[in-house]
Amino acid sequence: MLLLTQESLTNKKMEQQNNFSFKKYAWAQFKKNKPAIVSLYILISLVFIALFAPLIANDQPLYCKYQDQTFFPAFTTMVNSSKTVTLTNKETGLVEDLQFDITDWRRLDLQSVVWAPIAYSPDKGDKYNREYVSPVGEQRYKSANNEIIEIPTRLRHFLGTDNIGRDLASGLVHGTRISLLVGVIAMGIASIIGVFLGSIAGFFGDRNLLMPRGRYYFTILGIFLAFFYGFGVRKYVIANSFESGSGGAVQVLLSLVIVAAVIIGARLLSRLFNFGWLAKEVSIPIDTIISRGIEILNSIPRLILIITISAIFARSIYLIMVIIGLTSWTGIARFTRAEFLRIRELEYVQAAKSLGYSNFRAIAKHALPNALAPVFVSIAFGVASAILIESSLSFLGIGVPDDVVTWGSLLNLGRQEFEAWWLVIFPGMAIFITITVYNLIGEGLRDALDPRLKS
Repeated sequence: MLLLTQESLTNKKMEQQNNFSFKKYAWAQFKKNKPAIVSLYILISLVFIALFAPLIANDQPLYCKYQDQTFFPAFTTMVNSSKTVTLTNKETGLVEDLQFDITDWRRLDLQSVVWAPIAYSPDKGDKYNREYVSPVGEQRYKSANNEIIEIPTRLRHFLGTDNIGRDLASGLVHGTRISLLVGVIAMGIASIIGVFLGSIAGFFGDRNLLMPRGRYYFTILGIFLAFFYGFGVRKYVIANSFESGSGGAVQVLLSLVIVAAVIIGARLLSRLFNFGWLAKEVSIPIDTIISRGIEILNSIPRLILIITISAIFARSIYLIMVIIGLTSWTGIARFTRAEFLRIRELEYVQAAKSLGYSNFRAIAKHALPNALAPVFVSIAFGVASAILIESSLSFLGIGVPDDVVTWGSLLNLGRQEFEAWWLVIFPGMAIFITITVYNLIGEGLRDALDPRLKS
Protein backbone atom coordinates (compact mmCIF):
# COMPACT_ATOMS: atom_id res chain seq x y z
CA MET A 1 0.00 0.00 0.00
CA LEU A 2 2.82 2.37 0.92
CA LEU A 3 4.63 1.51 -2.29
CA LEU A 4 1.52 2.33 -4.30
CA THR A 5 1.19 5.68 -2.55
CA GLN A 6 4.83 6.58 -3.19
CA GLU A 7 4.49 5.49 -6.79
CA SER A 8 1.38 7.60 -7.28
CA LEU A 9 3.10 10.62 -5.75
CA THR A 10 6.09 10.09 -8.03
CA ASN A 11 3.84 9.81 -11.07
CA LYS A 12 1.99 12.95 -10.00
CA LYS A 13 5.24 14.90 -9.70
CA MET A 14 6.41 13.66 -13.09
CA GLU A 15 3.07 14.63 -14.60
CA GLN A 16 3.33 18.11 -13.09
CA GLN A 17 6.82 18.49 -14.49
CA ASN A 18 5.71 17.36 -17.92
CA ASN A 19 2.76 19.74 -17.86
CA PHE A 20 4.84 22.67 -16.64
CA SER A 21 4.16 25.87 -18.53
CA PHE A 22 6.39 28.89 -18.00
CA LYS A 23 3.58 31.21 -19.10
CA LYS A 24 1.24 29.83 -16.45
CA TYR A 25 4.01 29.98 -13.86
CA ALA A 26 4.84 33.59 -14.75
CA TRP A 27 1.18 34.59 -14.61
CA ALA A 28 0.80 32.91 -11.21
CA GLN A 29 3.84 34.79 -9.92
CA PHE A 30 2.56 38.04 -11.39
CA LYS A 31 -0.81 37.65 -9.67
CA LYS A 32 0.94 37.44 -6.31
CA ASN A 33 2.03 41.05 -6.79
CA LYS A 34 -1.14 42.89 -5.77
CA PRO A 35 0.03 46.42 -6.78
CA ALA A 36 0.94 45.07 -10.23
CA ILE A 37 -2.50 43.45 -10.64
CA VAL A 38 -4.28 46.65 -9.63
CA SER A 39 -2.04 48.59 -12.02
CA LEU A 40 -2.91 46.16 -14.81
CA TYR A 41 -6.64 46.78 -14.26
CA ILE A 42 -6.03 50.54 -14.28
CA LEU A 43 -4.05 50.22 -17.52
CA ILE A 44 -6.91 48.24 -19.11
CA SER A 45 -9.26 51.05 -18.07
CA LEU A 46 -6.94 53.64 -19.64
CA VAL A 47 -6.81 51.63 -22.86
CA PHE A 48 -10.62 51.48 -22.87
CA ILE A 49 -10.80 55.27 -22.42
CA ALA A 50 -8.27 55.78 -25.22
CA LEU A 51 -10.13 53.50 -27.66
CA PHE A 52 -13.55 55.00 -27.01
CA ALA A 53 -12.52 58.61 -26.37
CA PRO A 54 -14.85 60.04 -29.10
CA LEU A 55 -17.79 58.28 -27.46
CA ILE A 56 -16.85 59.46 -23.97
CA ALA A 57 -16.11 63.12 -24.75
CA ASN A 58 -17.74 64.74 -27.78
CA ASP A 59 -19.72 67.92 -28.37
CA GLN A 60 -21.85 66.04 -30.87
CA PRO A 61 -24.59 63.79 -29.47
CA LEU A 62 -24.14 60.05 -29.71
CA TYR A 63 -27.69 59.81 -30.98
CA CYS A 64 -30.27 62.37 -31.93
CA LYS A 65 -33.47 62.79 -33.92
CA TYR A 66 -33.96 66.02 -35.80
CA GLN A 67 -36.77 66.81 -38.24
CA ASP A 68 -37.82 63.15 -38.22
CA GLN A 69 -34.31 62.03 -39.22
CA THR A 70 -31.94 60.02 -37.06
CA PHE A 71 -28.24 60.90 -36.82
CA PHE A 72 -25.16 59.41 -35.21
CA PRO A 73 -22.82 62.42 -35.29
CA ALA A 74 -20.07 61.01 -33.08
CA PHE A 75 -19.66 57.99 -35.31
CA THR A 76 -19.70 60.24 -38.34
CA THR A 77 -16.85 62.27 -36.85
CA MET A 78 -14.73 59.16 -36.58
CA VAL A 79 -15.25 58.40 -40.27
CA ASN A 80 -15.66 61.75 -42.00
CA SER A 81 -15.84 64.93 -39.93
CA SER A 82 -16.67 67.14 -42.91
CA LYS A 83 -19.91 65.36 -43.78
CA THR A 84 -22.76 67.73 -44.62
CA VAL A 85 -26.45 66.80 -44.68
CA THR A 86 -29.05 69.05 -46.35
CA LEU A 87 -32.52 69.10 -44.76
CA THR A 88 -35.71 70.77 -45.97
CA ASN A 89 -38.36 71.86 -43.50
CA LYS A 90 -41.67 70.48 -44.74
CA GLU A 91 -43.70 73.28 -43.17
CA THR A 92 -41.61 76.34 -44.02
CA GLY A 93 -39.68 75.01 -47.00
CA LEU A 94 -36.42 76.39 -45.54
CA VAL A 95 -33.25 74.54 -46.46
CA GLU A 96 -30.79 73.82 -43.65
CA ASP A 97 -27.26 72.40 -43.91
CA LEU A 98 -25.96 70.32 -41.03
CA GLN A 99 -22.18 70.21 -41.14
CA PHE A 100 -21.09 67.69 -38.57
CA ASP A 101 -17.80 69.31 -37.58
CA ILE A 102 -19.08 72.87 -37.00
CA THR A 103 -22.81 72.61 -36.27
CA ASP A 104 -23.79 73.56 -32.71
CA TRP A 105 -26.12 70.70 -31.96
CA ARG A 106 -27.32 72.30 -28.73
CA ARG A 107 -28.97 75.11 -30.66
CA LEU A 108 -31.14 72.67 -32.64
CA ASP A 109 -34.65 71.75 -31.59
CA LEU A 110 -33.88 68.05 -31.21
CA GLN A 111 -36.79 65.65 -30.85
CA SER A 112 -34.65 63.21 -28.84
CA VAL A 113 -30.99 63.16 -27.96
CA VAL A 114 -28.34 61.11 -26.14
CA TRP A 115 -25.25 63.09 -25.23
CA ALA A 116 -21.80 61.72 -24.49
CA PRO A 117 -20.90 61.54 -20.78
CA ILE A 118 -18.69 64.61 -21.38
CA ALA A 119 -20.55 66.81 -23.86
CA TYR A 120 -17.48 68.66 -25.15
CA SER A 121 -14.68 68.13 -27.65
CA PRO A 122 -11.09 68.83 -26.57
CA ASP A 123 -10.32 71.31 -29.36
CA LYS A 124 -13.47 73.46 -29.26
CA GLY A 125 -13.96 76.30 -26.81
CA ASP A 126 -17.09 77.30 -24.94
CA LYS A 127 -17.43 81.02 -25.59
CA TYR A 128 -19.60 81.48 -22.51
CA ASN A 129 -17.03 79.96 -20.16
CA ARG A 130 -13.69 81.39 -21.19
CA GLU A 131 -10.80 82.74 -19.11
CA TYR A 132 -10.14 79.75 -16.86
CA VAL A 133 -13.52 78.83 -15.41
CA SER A 134 -13.11 76.86 -12.19
CA PRO A 135 -14.83 73.47 -11.79
CA VAL A 136 -16.51 74.78 -8.63
CA GLY A 137 -17.09 78.31 -9.93
CA GLU A 138 -20.03 79.87 -11.73
CA GLN A 139 -20.57 78.60 -15.26
CA ARG A 140 -22.87 80.10 -17.87
CA TYR A 141 -24.98 78.72 -20.68
CA LYS A 142 -27.03 80.21 -23.51
CA SER A 143 -30.45 78.61 -23.59
CA ALA A 144 -32.63 77.96 -26.61
CA ASN A 145 -34.41 81.26 -25.78
CA ASN A 146 -31.07 83.12 -26.12
CA GLU A 147 -30.91 83.70 -22.37
CA ILE A 148 -27.62 83.52 -20.43
CA ILE A 149 -28.40 81.25 -17.49
CA GLU A 150 -26.69 78.92 -15.05
CA ILE A 151 -25.39 75.96 -17.00
CA PRO A 152 -27.40 72.69 -16.77
CA THR A 153 -25.74 69.95 -14.73
CA ARG A 154 -25.35 67.58 -17.68
CA LEU A 155 -23.47 70.25 -19.67
CA ARG A 156 -21.30 71.51 -16.83
CA HIS A 157 -17.51 71.62 -17.14
CA PHE A 158 -16.82 69.26 -14.25
CA LEU A 159 -13.05 69.88 -14.25
CA GLY A 160 -13.12 73.48 -15.45
CA THR A 161 -11.91 75.11 -18.69
CA ASP A 162 -8.75 76.70 -20.04
CA ASN A 163 -8.21 80.26 -21.30
CA ILE A 164 -10.33 79.76 -24.46
CA GLY A 165 -13.08 77.67 -22.91
CA ARG A 166 -11.87 74.18 -23.80
CA ASP A 167 -13.16 71.51 -21.43
CA LEU A 168 -10.40 70.03 -19.27
CA ALA A 169 -12.15 66.69 -18.73
CA SER A 170 -12.46 66.21 -22.49
CA GLY A 171 -8.79 67.13 -22.91
CA LEU A 172 -7.77 64.52 -20.33
CA VAL A 173 -9.84 61.81 -22.03
CA HIS A 174 -8.44 62.49 -25.50
CA GLY A 175 -4.97 63.09 -24.05
CA THR A 176 -5.05 59.51 -22.77
CA ARG A 177 -5.12 58.29 -26.37
CA ILE A 178 -2.13 60.48 -27.30
CA SER A 179 -0.06 59.44 -24.29
CA LEU A 180 -0.65 55.70 -24.66
CA LEU A 181 -0.09 55.89 -28.42
CA VAL A 182 3.20 57.73 -27.97
CA GLY A 183 4.40 55.25 -25.36
CA VAL A 184 3.49 52.13 -27.36
CA ILE A 185 4.73 53.26 -30.79
CA ALA A 186 7.91 54.88 -29.46
CA MET A 187 8.87 51.79 -27.50
CA GLY A 188 7.88 49.60 -30.45
CA ILE A 189 10.49 51.41 -32.55
CA ALA A 190 13.02 51.26 -29.71
CA SER A 191 12.35 47.55 -29.16
CA ILE A 192 12.96 46.63 -32.80
CA ILE A 193 16.26 48.51 -32.90
CA GLY A 194 17.41 47.47 -29.43
CA VAL A 195 16.59 43.76 -29.77
CA PHE A 196 18.22 43.54 -33.21
CA LEU A 197 21.46 45.30 -32.26
CA GLY A 198 21.67 43.71 -28.81
CA SER A 199 21.13 40.20 -30.16
CA ILE A 200 23.83 40.36 -32.84
CA ALA A 201 26.26 42.05 -30.42
CA GLY A 202 25.77 39.39 -27.76
CA PHE A 203 25.57 36.40 -30.10
CA PHE A 204 28.58 37.12 -32.30
CA GLY A 205 30.81 39.13 -29.95
CA ASP A 206 34.00 40.44 -31.55
CA ARG A 207 35.33 37.23 -33.10
CA ASN A 208 32.43 35.06 -34.19
CA LEU A 209 31.17 37.18 -37.08
CA LEU A 210 33.38 36.38 -40.07
CA MET A 211 33.04 38.15 -43.38
CA PRO A 212 35.14 38.44 -46.54
CA ARG A 213 37.18 41.62 -46.44
CA GLY A 214 35.59 42.90 -49.66
CA ARG A 215 32.05 42.40 -48.37
CA TYR A 216 33.03 44.08 -45.09
CA TYR A 217 34.31 47.21 -46.81
CA PHE A 218 31.38 47.37 -49.20
CA THR A 219 28.95 46.95 -46.28
CA ILE A 220 30.50 49.90 -44.45
CA LEU A 221 30.36 51.98 -47.65
CA GLY A 222 26.77 50.87 -48.21
CA ILE A 223 25.71 51.88 -44.69
CA PHE A 224 27.26 55.33 -45.14
CA LEU A 225 25.63 55.89 -48.55
CA ALA A 226 22.32 54.41 -47.35
CA PHE A 227 21.89 56.84 -44.47
CA PHE A 228 23.22 59.73 -46.57
CA TYR A 229 20.65 59.22 -49.32
CA GLY A 230 17.92 57.76 -47.12
CA PHE A 231 17.89 60.45 -44.45
CA GLY A 232 20.50 63.11 -45.26
CA VAL A 233 19.35 64.05 -48.75
CA ARG A 234 15.69 63.51 -47.86
CA LYS A 235 15.75 65.40 -44.53
CA TYR A 236 13.72 68.33 -45.86
CA VAL A 237 11.18 66.02 -47.49
CA ILE A 238 10.74 64.17 -44.20
CA ALA A 239 10.53 67.39 -42.17
CA ASN A 240 7.89 68.93 -44.44
CA SER A 241 5.88 65.71 -44.54
CA PHE A 242 5.49 65.66 -40.78
CA GLU A 243 3.55 68.92 -41.06
CA SER A 244 0.77 67.05 -42.84
CA GLY A 245 0.30 64.38 -40.20
CA SER A 246 0.97 60.73 -40.99
CA GLY A 247 2.80 61.67 -44.22
CA GLY A 248 5.97 62.06 -42.18
CA ALA A 249 5.78 58.49 -40.94
CA VAL A 250 5.32 57.31 -44.53
CA GLN A 251 8.42 59.22 -45.59
CA VAL A 252 10.44 57.71 -42.73
CA LEU A 253 9.36 54.22 -43.82
CA LEU A 254 10.34 55.09 -47.40
CA SER A 255 13.75 56.22 -46.13
CA LEU A 256 14.17 52.92 -44.30
CA VAL A 257 13.35 51.08 -47.53
CA ILE A 258 16.00 53.15 -49.33
CA VAL A 259 18.54 52.37 -46.58
CA ALA A 260 17.84 48.63 -46.80
CA ALA A 261 17.97 48.64 -50.62
CA VAL A 262 21.31 50.50 -50.74
CA ILE A 263 22.94 48.21 -48.14
CA ILE A 264 21.70 45.07 -49.90
CA GLY A 265 22.85 46.48 -53.23
CA ALA A 266 26.32 47.19 -51.84
CA ARG A 267 26.62 43.67 -50.47
CA LEU A 268 25.54 42.17 -53.80
CA LEU A 269 28.07 44.37 -55.58
CA SER A 270 30.82 43.07 -53.28
CA ARG A 271 30.49 39.63 -54.91
CA LEU A 272 32.20 41.03 -58.01
CA PHE A 273 35.32 41.69 -55.91
CA ASN A 274 35.47 38.35 -54.11
CA PHE A 275 39.01 37.42 -55.11
CA GLY A 276 42.54 37.55 -53.75
CA TRP A 277 43.15 39.76 -50.73
CA LEU A 278 39.50 40.90 -50.72
CA ALA A 279 38.24 37.31 -50.38
CA LYS A 280 40.09 36.65 -47.12
CA GLU A 281 37.75 36.43 -44.13
CA VAL A 282 38.21 38.81 -41.21
CA SER A 283 36.55 39.05 -37.80
CA ILE A 284 34.07 41.91 -37.42
CA PRO A 285 34.16 43.50 -33.93
CA ILE A 286 30.40 43.96 -33.99
CA ASP A 287 30.09 43.88 -30.19
CA THR A 288 32.64 46.66 -29.75
CA ILE A 289 31.07 48.78 -32.48
CA ILE A 290 27.56 48.54 -31.00
CA SER A 291 28.77 48.96 -27.40
CA ARG A 292 30.72 52.11 -28.27
CA GLY A 293 27.69 53.45 -30.14
CA ILE A 294 25.53 52.88 -27.06
CA GLU A 295 28.07 54.64 -24.84
CA ILE A 296 28.26 57.64 -27.18
CA LEU A 297 24.47 57.96 -27.34
CA ASN A 298 24.13 57.57 -23.56
CA SER A 299 26.74 60.28 -23.00
CA ILE A 300 24.36 62.84 -24.54
CA PRO A 301 21.47 63.91 -22.25
CA ARG A 302 18.46 62.34 -23.95
CA LEU A 303 16.01 65.13 -23.20
CA ILE A 304 18.39 67.76 -24.58
CA LEU A 305 18.95 65.63 -27.70
CA ILE A 306 15.21 65.22 -28.24
CA ILE A 307 14.60 68.94 -27.69
CA THR A 308 17.30 69.79 -30.25
CA ILE A 309 15.89 67.46 -32.88
CA SER A 310 12.32 68.63 -32.21
CA ALA A 311 13.35 72.25 -32.63
CA ILE A 312 14.82 71.53 -36.09
CA PHE A 313 11.73 69.87 -37.57
CA ALA A 314 8.12 70.95 -37.68
CA ARG A 315 6.11 69.90 -34.63
CA SER A 316 4.20 66.67 -35.13
CA ILE A 317 2.96 63.91 -32.86
CA TYR A 318 4.34 61.33 -35.30
CA LEU A 319 7.76 62.99 -35.22
CA ILE A 320 7.75 62.87 -31.42
CA MET A 321 7.05 59.13 -31.53
CA VAL A 322 9.91 58.52 -33.95
CA ILE A 323 12.39 60.70 -32.06
CA ILE A 324 11.64 59.11 -28.70
CA GLY A 325 11.89 55.65 -30.25
CA LEU A 326 15.23 56.39 -31.95
CA THR A 327 16.73 57.65 -28.68
CA SER A 328 15.35 55.00 -26.30
CA TRP A 329 16.75 51.75 -27.66
CA THR A 330 20.05 51.67 -25.77
CA GLY A 331 18.68 50.17 -22.55
CA ILE A 332 16.87 47.42 -24.44
CA ALA A 333 20.00 46.69 -26.47
CA ARG A 334 22.12 46.34 -23.32
CA PHE A 335 19.62 43.95 -21.68
CA THR A 336 19.38 41.88 -24.87
CA ARG A 337 23.17 41.77 -25.28
CA ALA A 338 23.65 40.61 -21.68
CA GLU A 339 21.11 37.81 -22.11
CA PHE A 340 22.65 36.67 -25.39
CA LEU A 341 26.12 36.57 -23.83
CA ARG A 342 24.72 34.08 -21.32
CA ILE A 343 22.47 32.10 -23.62
CA ARG A 344 24.96 31.59 -26.47
CA GLU A 345 27.02 29.28 -24.24
CA LEU A 346 24.10 27.07 -23.21
CA GLU A 347 23.74 23.53 -24.49
CA TYR A 348 20.75 23.97 -26.75
CA VAL A 349 22.36 26.87 -28.63
CA GLN A 350 25.61 24.94 -29.02
CA ALA A 351 23.60 21.93 -30.20
CA ALA A 352 21.88 24.09 -32.82
CA LYS A 353 25.28 25.25 -34.09
CA SER A 354 26.57 21.65 -34.14
CA LEU A 355 23.62 20.55 -36.26
CA GLY A 356 24.59 23.11 -38.86
CA TYR A 357 21.78 25.58 -38.27
CA SER A 358 22.37 29.05 -39.66
CA ASN A 359 23.18 31.88 -37.29
CA PHE A 360 19.87 33.53 -38.11
CA ARG A 361 17.93 30.36 -37.19
CA ALA A 362 19.92 29.91 -34.00
CA ILE A 363 19.20 33.50 -32.98
CA ALA A 364 15.53 33.70 -34.00
CA LYS A 365 14.34 30.23 -33.01
CA HIS A 366 16.52 29.23 -30.07
CA ALA A 367 18.25 32.19 -28.41
CA LEU A 368 15.82 35.09 -28.82
CA PRO A 369 12.67 33.51 -27.27
CA ASN A 370 14.66 32.75 -24.12
CA ALA A 371 16.22 36.21 -23.92
CA LEU A 372 13.10 38.37 -24.05
CA ALA A 373 12.05 38.16 -20.39
CA PRO A 374 14.18 41.11 -19.16
CA VAL A 375 13.45 42.94 -22.40
CA PHE A 376 9.72 43.00 -21.60
CA VAL A 377 10.54 44.52 -18.23
CA SER A 378 12.68 47.19 -19.89
CA ILE A 379 9.89 47.95 -22.38
CA ALA A 380 7.36 48.46 -19.57
CA PHE A 381 9.64 50.98 -17.87
CA GLY A 382 10.44 52.52 -21.26
CA VAL A 383 6.77 53.22 -22.03
CA ALA A 384 6.51 55.20 -18.80
CA SER A 385 9.66 57.12 -19.74
CA ALA A 386 8.31 57.87 -23.24
CA ILE A 387 5.05 59.25 -21.81
CA LEU A 388 6.99 61.45 -19.41
CA ILE A 389 9.25 62.75 -22.20
CA GLU A 390 6.29 63.59 -24.44
CA SER A 391 4.58 65.39 -21.56
CA SER A 392 7.78 67.31 -20.83
CA LEU A 393 8.13 68.41 -24.46
CA SER A 394 4.49 69.50 -24.64
CA PHE A 395 4.88 71.31 -21.33
CA LEU A 396 7.82 73.24 -22.80
CA GLY A 397 5.77 74.06 -25.91
CA ILE A 398 8.01 72.21 -28.38
CA GLY A 399 6.21 68.88 -28.55
CA VAL A 400 2.94 68.30 -30.38
CA PRO A 401 1.25 71.02 -32.47
CA ASP A 402 -0.93 73.59 -30.71
CA ASP A 403 -4.15 72.04 -32.02
CA VAL A 404 -3.39 68.69 -30.36
CA VAL A 405 -4.43 68.49 -26.72
CA THR A 406 -2.15 66.41 -24.47
CA TRP A 407 -1.57 66.19 -20.75
CA GLY A 408 1.67 68.13 -21.13
CA SER A 409 0.04 70.94 -23.13
CA LEU A 410 -2.64 71.26 -20.43
CA LEU A 411 0.11 71.60 -17.83
CA ASN A 412 1.66 74.30 -19.98
CA LEU A 413 -1.59 76.27 -19.81
CA GLY A 414 -1.53 75.94 -16.04
CA ARG A 415 1.97 77.39 -16.00
CA GLN A 416 0.67 80.50 -17.75
CA GLU A 417 -2.04 81.07 -15.15
CA PHE A 418 -1.06 79.99 -11.63
CA GLU A 419 -4.53 80.62 -10.24
CA ALA A 420 -5.96 77.96 -12.55
CA TRP A 421 -5.01 75.16 -10.16
CA TRP A 422 -7.18 72.59 -11.95
CA LEU A 423 -4.93 72.80 -15.04
CA VAL A 424 -2.03 71.63 -12.90
CA ILE A 425 -3.65 69.19 -10.49
CA PHE A 426 -5.67 67.01 -12.87
CA PRO A 427 -3.19 66.60 -15.76
CA GLY A 428 -0.39 66.12 -13.23
CA MET A 429 -2.39 63.37 -11.52
CA ALA A 430 -3.06 61.70 -14.89
CA ILE A 431 0.66 61.67 -15.75
CA PHE A 432 1.62 60.49 -12.25
CA ILE A 433 -0.94 57.66 -12.21
CA THR A 434 -0.05 56.43 -15.71
CA ILE A 435 3.71 56.43 -15.07
CA THR A 436 3.21 54.72 -11.70
CA VAL A 437 1.01 52.07 -13.32
CA TYR A 438 3.64 51.20 -15.92
CA ASN A 439 6.41 51.13 -13.32
CA LEU A 440 4.45 48.80 -11.03
CA ILE A 441 3.62 46.52 -13.97
CA GLY A 442 7.30 46.52 -14.89
CA GLU A 443 8.26 45.50 -11.35
CA GLY A 444 5.63 42.76 -11.44
CA LEU A 445 6.98 41.46 -14.75
CA ARG A 446 10.52 41.56 -13.38
CA ASP A 447 9.61 39.38 -10.41
CA ALA A 448 7.44 37.04 -12.47
CA LEU A 449 9.77 36.49 -15.42
CA ASP A 450 13.01 36.26 -13.48
CA PRO A 451 12.63 35.29 -9.80
CA ARG A 452 16.38 35.84 -9.33
CA LEU A 453 15.79 39.58 -9.57
CA LYS A 454 13.49 39.65 -6.53
CA SER A 455 14.77 41.95 -3.86
